[in-house]
Amino acid sequence: MIPVIVPAYAAVLAILYIFLSARVIRSRISERVKIGTGGSRIVERRMRIHANFAEYVPLAIVLLIVMEMQGRPSLWLHILCIVLVIARIGHVIALWSDKEIFPLRVASVFTTFVVIAAASLSVLGRALQMW
Repeated sequence: MIPVIVPAYAAVLAILYIFLSARVIRSRISERVKIGTGGSRIVERRMRIHANFAEYVPLAIVLLIVMEMQGRPSLWLHILCIVLVIARIGHVIALWSDKEIFPLRVASVFTTFVVIAAASLSVLGRALQMW
């Protein structure tokens, strides 16, 4: 089975990733930082938002694609993917300015973990059924 649902959401998340990357680049230029943070809190904050995305989203996408390849229900895939996209956007919004929205940050990270855990359990459950 060729996945069609999850790749569409992965494309949306890839656009967000490019946006976050460009934001880091712009801050590096404005803060005149060539490598690392250069001691700039702005660069550091934007790098962490970008890095957090890069740390969690790929694993979630891999698990979701495997779920789709295992034939898991389309509705379940759409729900998990939509929740993942909302959680990642929430994380960006929570950390957008120096005055972070801590409850939204916590909720976004927690929700990302829930998606990864749900996808993991689904993949593992199906794998055990197939043995």
